[in-house]
Order: sequence, then C-alpha cells, then structure tokens
Amino acid sequence: MLQKLSISNYALIDNLEISFDGGLNILTGETGAGKSIILGALSLILGQRAESRYFFNQQKKCVIEGTFKIANFHLKTFFEDNDLDYEAETVLRREISADGKSRAFVNDTPVNLNSLKLLGEKLIDIHSQHATLEINDPEFQLLVVDSVAKHPDLLGEYQTKFRAYKKSTSKLQQLVDESDKAKADLDYYQFQFDELEKAGLSTHEQEQLEQELYALNNAEEIKRNLLSANYLMQDSDAAALVQLREAGQQLAALIKFNPQIEGLQERLNSTVIELKDISAEIENIEQRTHTNEARTVDINIRLSLIYILQKKHRVNSNAELLELQDELSGKIQQAVFGDEVIEKLQQQLNADKKELEKLAAQLSTNRLKAIPVIEEQVLQTLAEMGMSNSALKIECTTVSELTKNGVDIVRFLFSANKGHALAEMSKVASGGELSRLMLSIKSLIAKNTALPTIIFDEIDTGVSGEVANKVGQIMEQLSNNLQVITITHLPQIASKGNSHYFVYKDDESDTTRTRIKQLDTNERVLEIAKMLSGDKPGESALQNARELLAP
Repeated sequence: MLQKLSISNYALIDNLEISFDGGLNILTGETGAGKSIILGALSLILGQRAESRYFFNQQKKCVIEGTFKIANFHLKTFFEDNDLDYEAETVLRREISADGKSRAFVNDTPVNLNSLKLLGEKLIDIHSQHATLEINDPEFQLLVVDSVAKHPDLLGEYQTKFRAYKKSTSKLQQLVDESDKAKADLDYYQFQFDELEKAGLSTHEQEQLEQELYALNNAEEIKRNLLSANYLMQDSDAAALVQLREAGQQLAALIKFNPQIEGLQERLNSTVIELKDISAEIENIEQRTHTNEARTVDINIRLSLIYILQKKHRVNSNAELLELQDELSGKIQQAVFGDEVIEKLQQQLNADKKELEKLAAQLSTNRLKAIPVIEEQVLQTLAEMGMSNSALKIECTTVSELTKNGVDIVRFLFSANKGHALAEMSKVASGGELSRLMLSIKSLIAKNTALPTIIFDEIDTGVSGEVANKVGQIMEQLSNNLQVITITHLPQIASKGNSHYFVYKDDESDTTRTRIKQLDTNERVLEIAKMLSGDKPGESALQNARELLAP
C-alpha cells in the first residue's frame, strides 16, 4: 500500500506531498492541471527513465520518495536475494541531478535501476486505457487462472522442485561434457600424472634441498669460521672460557669478605657452563661440515627435475605440482568412473521428472476447473459495465516439455460484440473496452490473492451514465481487497472514493505550480457538482452531488 508520495522539483511541481488511504482514492482536476504529472513522478520510483528537461528548476535536483506498507506481500525473500534491509514500512527514493545522473535507494540502501524497477512492479500496478500489453501476456493470463485455482502451495512446490531439476539437468550436462573430454584426454592426463607420481615430490622438498646445496657449496667457508669461533672460545691464549674461569676463581676468593659476591660467582659459573655447551655444539657442527661432491651432484639432479616440472606446468612450487597431481588424478577417475556418476544422476533426474509431471498434472486439473469460473465471472462483471454482448473463451493446451509453471499454455480469446469471432484481445477490443476488461479481471484476481496498489489512469474514458456508475461500483468492490488510486473525469466514479484529492494549477505567483489538496465533504460536493454541470453549479447539481455521495 502506498502511504505517502513526496515530489520535489518535477515538471510543474516544486514541492508536493500526498498521503493516501487504504481503500479507493480519487484524483480529479481540470485537464492539464497535473494529474498525469503526478503519475509520471511516481513512475520514477518504479524504475522509469528520467530526463532533466522535465525539472521545475533546472538548477536543482529532482527527488521522488514513496513510503509503502509491504507486510502482506511476502517480499522478504526479494529483499534477501537483493541484499536489502527488509522493513514493513519501506521507502523508495529516486534522486536525479540536473546533469541527468540518477541515484536510487530502498530504505536508504543504494540500488541499481533494475532492482528498483523489479521491486516497484511488486508494489504498484499502473493501468491506463493505452497500457494493455499486460492483458495479452501469456504469463499474466496464466497468473489469472492460477489465482482463481487457489493452489499457491502446490504451484510453489512445483516451481521449487522445477528449479532444482533444471539445476541438476545443467549439472548432468556439465558432467557429460567433462567426462567426454576426460576420456578424450585420458592418455595425456595419465602420462602427466605418471610423470609427477614417479617424481615422488613432497611439499617442502625444494626449499630443503636448496638450503642443503647452499651449505655444501660453501662448506669450506663454514668450516673455517666455525673453527675460528671455537678457537677464540677455548683454545687461544686469551680464550673466553679460560678468562671466565680465572674471573670465577677471583670472585670465589672474595666471598668470605662479601657474601653478595657468591651470587655473582654462581651466575658466572652458569655462564661458563653455557659457553662450554655452545663451544661443543660449534665443534660438532664443524666436524659434520664437509664437502661432498657426490651429494652435490645428486641434489643438483633432483632440483633440476623439480625446476623442469615447474616450468613445464607453469607453477612456482612443489605444492602447486602436488595440487596439479591431485587434479589429474580426479580427471583420470572421472574418465574411468564418470559414467557411474552420470548414470546415478540420470536416475535421480528421471525420478524427479516423474514427480514434477505428477505435480504438473495436478496443476492442470485445478486450472481446467478454474477456467469456467473465470469466464463466467468476467463476463458477468463486463455485463454490469455495459458490455453484455462480450464473449470470453480461455484455451488451455499442454506442451510436452516441463516449464517453470507446469505444462499448460493459456490463451484468452475475446469478442466485445455479438456475432464477431473470438480473437486475441488486443485485436478485437477498443482501448475503453480493454480497460473495462482489465478492471473485471483485476477485480477477480483481488478476490483470490494479494495484489499491489493498482492505479487506473482515466480508464473510464468512453463510458457514462449507469455504465460509469457500474465501473465505479466495481472499483469500490476492488478497493475492499487492495488499495486503488484512480484518475477520473466522471462524477459517478469520483463519488465512490474513500478519499478525494483535487489537483489544480496555482497561477498566483510568477511561475505556475501544480498543487493538490484532499477535499472534505463540502468540498467534494462542490467538486462533483462541477463535474456534473460546469464551474458554476446550480442547486440541482449540488443536490445531485450530495445524492451521489450519500452512503
């Protein structure tokens, strides 16, 4: 439900705010006053393109904002899929700058224009006597049948399983393609795998071998420095260990004079022990360090093999080679055992298809039962609106392939006049007739399912008198189930509204502006009287208006 619409800097509107009620909202006003401008502004938050040349002030940006109550429209999944914050009271906003750049927001989260359009389509349905494409859309016609068939749970179950089925079908085709390729390349994959397996690689082997080779190539320098370090620690005349032992003896002689020195002497002894361990380790490493030409050759051969394999497969480490080895093993397994996996998935798909066909058959049965009800009720409503000679036939044919909606193709055939052959609706009905047909269909859907706000833009053109009164009654009935906003020039329809808004031009300042006001009871009487007889209605017109407004 559209609660509030705010328009800033659009066409003849500088600033305008409208709060709508939940039932039937009527918009009236003189031709050119700006009723269609309001719809044009509304279309911007429904994702339509915008041009800055329609701005009231070319130096300022245009801002359109709509506040909607959406709790009853099951839109949480849409918000989750589009990474949007769901709010029961949701705000759509569109900002267009003077240079034509546009930004769109849903609950203050930036969205692209397509996301705004998709959400807008779920919230508002604008219908005019010239907008009749929807009524000829097979998807819409099937939606009409499904709404009367009242099987949303069954349809939802089918569609969920159909999506999973299509996903599995794609997976099967992918497996088949991969298996065929794996079989064709099996010898090549096997050769590469055998080569890597024979190499017996390990993850950190390269780094370890490179470190060992570096040590072997520098063994003489390493040995020389280790010998020198050990000599300085314990074998030279001024060896560190010798000097420290003598220092310890000197401290030991002083303990009797100062007990604190005992702690220092013990620490020095600990240091001597640690240095002796270091010296022994240095000596041990030095003794193990030696040149080994045979080992050097072996390492160079091994590293050469590793480098060749890495260059061949365009990788930089053994870890990547081992990852490739696992990948090749998988491809070989797929070539050898892939048919078993494919066969298992195919069997599952066959079972899934049977289940879908069973659900599709139930959908078809329900739809066939609903079709006569639709034909009867639509024709009955059309007769009330002055189209008693209309004929409607709904054809339902099945296709061999499963679709997202089952196996049914629905086609509405219509004739507005007696003796004329049935045909597609756009070919046999005028704009006004199609508008009344759409009104009767939408009123039928609204009785059976939740519809968004519906806006009728002068679809009452070409009707008058009692027919106009019946059109108003249908709109009134429709508003019992959803919010209806209608632009009309007919007093019979205007009198049915729960709320009445008057759109007018304000010429008092230097610039003409479009204004809107919600009429109270007395103002409604006067406005409807003007619609009946002109700008200066007499008492009879005023009395007629009061009668039209009487509950």
